[in-house]
This record gives sequence, C-alpha cells and structure tokens, in this order.
Amino acid sequence: MKSFSSILLFILLASSTCISNSNITAKKQEESHEITCTDASCFGKYSGQEVIHGSDIAHQFSNKMSKAVGDKLKELYNTHKFSKVDFENIQMSTKGMGTGNVTYELVIPFARVSTKCAAYTSFDHSGGWNHYPAITKRKERLNKVLLSGDSLVISPLKTTPEGLQEFWIQWRNKDLQAECIKK
Repeated sequence: MKSFSSILLFILLASSTCISNSNITAKKQEESHEITCTDASCFGKYSGQEVIHGSDIAHQFSNKMSKAVGDKLKELYNTHKFSKVDFENIQMSTKGMGTGNVTYELVIPFARVSTKCAAYTSFDHSGGWNHYPAITKRKERLNKVLLSGDSLVISPLKTTPEGLQEFWIQWRNKDLQAECIKK
C-alpha cells in the first residue's frame, strides 16, 4: 500500500509540473512578438503557434499592435507631430497561417496632418483569422468612446492570401482632443 501511495503522489506531482510547464511555455510563446514604433510607423512581427490551449494567440498580435499604434499616435499628438494612420499603405503578412505555426508581420504607417483636430489619437481593429470580422459589434462598442459628433474612420477590409481579414479603425480620443468637439 505504501508503494501505491508513493506512485500516486509521484504521478500527481509529475502531472502538476507538466501543467505548470505547459502554462509557462504558452506564456513565453504568447509573448514572442516584437513591435517598434517611429514617428513614421509602427511595425512588428509575431512568430510562433497560431493557437495555444484553444486561444487564438497569433491573431492577438493585432491587439498588441493596435495598443502600440494608439500609444504612438498620442505621443505624436503631444509633441505637435499631428498624425493619423495611412490606411492605404498598411502591410499585413501571415506566412504559414493554417499550418499551426505562423509569422505574422504588420506595418502600420502614419501620415502627417496639418492641425491637431485633423489628427487621430486612438486606434483599434476588428479582425478574423479565416472568418469575416465582427465589425458591427466592434463599431457598437467603440461608438461609446467618440467625441460628440464624431464617427469612426474605418479602413477597407484588408486581407492576406492565407485568410487573415482586418478592418483597422481610428478616431479622435475624446479626452485628449476634447477641444475638437464639432459644434
């Protein structure tokens, strides 16, 4: 009986260690991305598994990029380098998508504008990894954060040959650009 208890204890400890190690591996994999922002653009790359434990890790890179772009647009605004995202020249690449491992690369370029009220300082996306984005739901959620009288500016649908579909969205931040309320 004592040896059975020892074996059972060993199995429990071993499985606990495996679960813990797989969570650490998933976290490290999730964080295997690079983003660099300059005054001209934000660009970055995610390389790794598409899905980890049922979570769409690769497509979550769009969330990380959206945050970085929004932060950079605010920084540019605060230094009087008024800008917006140049939707026409966004570049997306998803080599390997559908194989289990992907390299997802993004370039989000900026265009200078002449006045602070022509600038956009918030940025997001609505995307789908092999399915059409839920753009209607995203618009409903984001319409609540707009300046009075403003509307979202949404890119045409951007796609990669492998099946990533993204709408990119920008707007004026209602706190940072409060003086730009349309009357």
